[in-house]
Amino acid sequence: MADTTDELAGVVDLFGGLTRDELEQALVELAFKQGKDVDRDAFAATIERAVENYYLVETEYEAESDGDAETVLVAGPAAFPTVPENGTDLPHILDVSDRDVDREGIGESVRERLREEARTVAAAGDADRAQELLDVSYDLEAWAPVEADEVRATLDRAFD
Repeated sequence: MADTTDELAGVVDLFGGLTRDELEQALVELAFKQGKDVDRDAFAATIERAVENYYLVETEYEAESDGDAETVLVAGPAAFPTVPENGTDLPHILDVSDRDVDREGIGESVRERLREEARTVAAAGDADRAQELLDVSYDLEAWAPVEADEVRATLDRAFD
């Protein structure tokens, strides 16, 4: 199983993006291959924390073959995707096609989410979370072709 958020991002990155169910199934397969216990509830909580902390981000993906949109998780700006032990076997185990996602579009969505969270954090004066989001704002600019100056200006208010 993936033991770190960077390894979660590495699993997702193997495919370009995975639905939550697909990621959970990938984690079950990894745990089995590694001889570890399977705890789907723990997987769900770990995935949620990774999304909350920008290691994974949600986006809509429309498959070219059928035009149906689905929500997928992709490696986020805070992640340094690392493939966990036995992770390279997953594309051979899971029946999931590679997904080519629009990084610029996702970057704009992440910036908007970050902007909204920055407003909330600044209003609450939560300096600890503001520092975390400040780091994410710089990661975001390296991860996607977007600027986050406005987000940082908002976060500065949390330190006053």
